[in-house]
Amino acid sequence: MQSVEIYTSPFCGFCVAAKRLLKKKGVKLSEIDVAVDPSKRQEMMARAHGGHTVPQIFVGDIHVGGCDELYALERAGKLDALLEG
Repeated sequence: MQSVEIYTSPFCGFCVAAKRLLKKKGVKLSEIDVAVDPSKRQEMMARAHGGHTVPQIFVGDIHVGGCDELYALERAGKLDALLEG
């Protein structure tokens, strides 16, 4: 299974929803809280090509996007294949 990194912040409903879906699929994810360390927000924006909202989700080296994009992959039946790599 691919490694998954998710940039989050506290009290973010979209972050909670994205993590819920990934955990339901048995994904062990690495969570990076951008509120704790402002340099991580800059890192996130650089990796996400300017994306400044949370969550920003990366599966392996692939930038998935946010919660909406993650759920779109799930609805299209493409998320499992991406996670398997």
